[in-house]
Amino acid sequence: MGVSLKLCSGAEAVRKFRKAGWVVDRQKGSHVMMTKPDFQWTLSIPQHNELGPGILRKLITQAGLTVQEFNAL
Repeated sequence: MGVSLKLCSGAEAVRKFRKAGWVVDRQKGSHVMMTKPDFQWTLSIPQHNELGPGILRKLITQAGLTVQEFNAL
């Protein structure tokens, strides 16, 4: 069985991705767009009180992290 995902808010997810080297590029409505120089895509993080497990796992995968690495940030 895999590591359990700790759910968090959109703002907390932005803080964690910043620690992993991602930079806030812009905000469009309720979504913060984050970029990283060596990645070809942008993370789009909704600023909800709690992100659902599906979207959070997708963002973690897109960022090139494991759930365990994300939880540790």
